[in-house]
Amino acid sequence: MTELRRSTPRFKWGIFAVHAALILACVINIYPLLRIISVSLRPGNRLISTDLALIPDGATLLSYVSVIKNTNFLLWLWNSLIITVATSLIGVILASTAGYAFSRFRFPGNKLGLTLLLGTQMIPAGMLLLPLFLMVMKLGLINTYLGMVIAYSVSSLPFSIWILKGYYDTVPRSLEEAAMVDGTTQFGAFYRIVLPLSTPALAIAFLFNFTAAWNEYLVARVILSNSAKYTWTLGLFELQGQFITQWGMFAAGSVLITIPVLMVFLYSSKWLVSGLTLGSVKG
Repeated sequence: MTELRRSTPRFKWGIFAVHAALILACVINIYPLLRIISVSLRPGNRLISTDLALIPDGATLLSYVSVIKNTNFLLWLWNSLIITVATSLIGVILASTAGYAFSRFRFPGNKLGLTLLLGTQMIPAGMLLLPLFLMVMKLGLINTYLGMVIAYSVSSLPFSIWILKGYYDTVPRSLEEAAMVDGTTQFGAFYRIVLPLSTPALAIAFLFNFTAAWNEYLVARVILSNSAKYTWTLGLFELQGQFITQWGMFAAGSVLITIPVLMVFLYSSKWLVSGLTLGSVKG
């Protein structure tokens, strides 16, 4: 009992230190975003101000109106959405089937294939630019949505396969065997049993593919040269001139492009939470 009383204050101080560290980490991460919002609300004559107020004097939405009306921002956003959603869906479809094959079947090259997939994640992104460009050029897909989707899928698919393969390993095979005893096929058991149980992993893979494709710049710069096909990363770069940068419009655009990602994350958060708490209710 004495030991318990002595350890209790230390335990409380430990909890307090953890919470303080988490709060500090949140402040450090959210402060740059608040500064960007502050810059986007500043009047044109105060963009270079050193004022640290989050809501500046004379705050205005003029930068938001300008970036939408005076640029092709909506076109950039549309191009990014098409490429990103297509990449995410194709990545999840291919990774779900490939991960299932690696998890459930034993075939020559199984372990070697997984090792090679993991090895591709160790290659710096810059080294892939030339082979990706040559591949897309040989296919005649330069300045096309399909070319961008293929290039993005190549880089995001290996990680998604590893995520889903690991999750499939935790799904008991007995569930599939019971379904096949009832008359379904191997694919039917995969589609009706395994996939619904793997929704949290599928959501994580989708989010990974979505954020990776949404924020990508280097591959888009190499493959896209037609301004009509620009993604938002290339479009906002056009606001940065050689001698002057339109910081207000740049900040406003940066704020607006976070909305789609935030909506996707909030919509899929229920599956992410269920995935994190799934193991705590077993046994």
